[in-house]
Amino acid sequence: MATDIRTSELRSPVDVAEYLFRRLHEVGIRGVHGVPGDFNLVALDYIPKAGLNWVGNCNELNAGYAADGYARVKGISAVVTTFGVGELSLLNAIAGAYSEYVPIVHIVGTPSTLSQHDGLLLHHTLGNGNFEVFADMSHNISCAKAKLTDPHDAAMLIDNAIRECWVQSRPVYITLPTDMVQKKIEGERLKTPIELSFPLNDTEKEDYVVDVVLKYLHAAKNPIILVDACAIRHRALEEVHEFIEKSGLPVFVAPMGKGAVNESLPNYGGVYAGNGSNAGVAERVESSDLVLSIGAIKSDFNTAGFTYRVSQLSTIDFHSGYMRVRYSEYPGIHMHGVLRKVTARMGKLNIEAGPTPDNEIAKKDQGMSQGEVITHDWLWPRVGQWLEPNDIVLTETGTANFGIWETKFPKGVTAISQVLWGSIGYSVGACQGAALAAKETGDRRTILFVGDGSFELTAQELSTMIRNDLKPIIFVICNEGYTIERYIHGMDASYNDIQQWKYKDLVSVFGADPKKSRTYQVKTKQEAEDLFKDENFSSAPYLQFVELYMPKEDAPKALKLTAEASAKTNAKQ
Repeated sequence: MATDIRTSELRSPVDVAEYLFRRLHEVGIRGVHGVPGDFNLVALDYIPKAGLNWVGNCNELNAGYAADGYARVKGISAVVTTFGVGELSLLNAIAGAYSEYVPIVHIVGTPSTLSQHDGLLLHHTLGNGNFEVFADMSHNISCAKAKLTDPHDAAMLIDNAIRECWVQSRPVYITLPTDMVQKKIEGERLKTPIELSFPLNDTEKEDYVVDVVLKYLHAAKNPIILVDACAIRHRALEEVHEFIEKSGLPVFVAPMGKGAVNESLPNYGGVYAGNGSNAGVAERVESSDLVLSIGAIKSDFNTAGFTYRVSQLSTIDFHSGYMRVRYSEYPGIHMHGVLRKVTARMGKLNIEAGPTPDNEIAKKDQGMSQGEVITHDWLWPRVGQWLEPNDIVLTETGTANFGIWETKFPKGVTAISQVLWGSIGYSVGACQGAALAAKETGDRRTILFVGDGSFELTAQELSTMIRNDLKPIIFVICNEGYTIERYIHGMDASYNDIQQWKYKDLVSVFGADPKKSRTYQVKTKQEAEDLFKDENFSSAPYLQFVELYMPKEDAPKALKLTAEASAKTNAKQ
């Protein structure tokens, strides 16, 4: 048999697939999500060899949601699909991750390079010989693309894609043809870790921006800090926390920034979302003469229907790729370096006390009569009293997403929601990924609140949770359909109704061991209170599933305000 001279010259030959999966292990990934298909099967054999675990999801869309939830806990994730049919089923989830800055490595097993070159009429294609059409579809929802068609550049392309995924905090797209999986490449590169640090700012530009920020900060009388999602996504929380604690300034979060700030701090004031803000918060934020806005995403749902009333003339924006001071923009200067220097050089600030919102969420509607139904006004503050430090809390688009604004978090809570992309059913898949990440990092409690309508879209992931011996606490809010849609339009319309399932029975239908799971049905405040006080329930020893019944037309105040604003916006267009 002839010797491949190029392979014989390799010092440490390694297969392309092994190289790829070992790099994923290097950046902290341990569980790989996805669905098997004939164009990725041989590649999947390399997953355990690299020290990774195959999760195995029920469908590709759910796998994408799960990878999203996993990445929000572990920092990065990976999902494997097959060419065409598999990757297209995933795209909604990848678009959501791109929209919300979540780093996912999407690996697609494709037909061989020879088949593609010859334009063969293969299954999973459009039958026109075009093998680029699906990659083109992913182009605008990926920050980098690596087509592994040549062993000579495969390692470089893999390393670059993973680096861009991490640094830009967005999905990347990698194609792995069947005839490339076992090609030999140089494994010596694996001895040098991928460089994942953020590029440094130009020192002169950074120092100038820091001086400008400090000038306005020292001139301000009642400045405040407002933290949003991109501070989390771009890994700036260490710098943010140091700035908050050293400055002592009042600090607030936007809804998508929930969990970014230690809410037990004395200077934490609550959630700011315009008209949907916690009590007293809008008055305090909007009366400030300087808003230090860190990582803002000013979308409709994140601002309660664009009801922010903060002038750009009194705002300094900190972002991952630029700074904006009032109306002056400084491109190419990221927030990390600026925040560090502002904190170090800040000195004493001349602050006058402004209005002080109560950072303790009001304990509303505390009636405990045996027959009293559960309301959103009662539930969400009560959830805050039940949560524990370092919990992971997922809330679905709809009542839960808006209700959690009224929940006070203990220290270290990670909040996961999809406020900007808002694909219903997201949170069930994300719960599986988050629970897996929690299992890998010390068994933090993973808690999901999802509406019955949303749950019906992705209920199969309950099966994946059971298969992987995960232990989430799942609350399905049973309120007869799509409540958020009812408030936007069609309160009594049949299209907002759903078929009522016996939701908790799915735990046994999907094959859960009765000794490793438990289900509950809760219809009154007293029953909910008893459950929250149940020590075994709260210890989360196994998967637990709760049917939580609420009135059809009940909703959090912030949801009602946002839905009303959304309906008005739609009517104008």
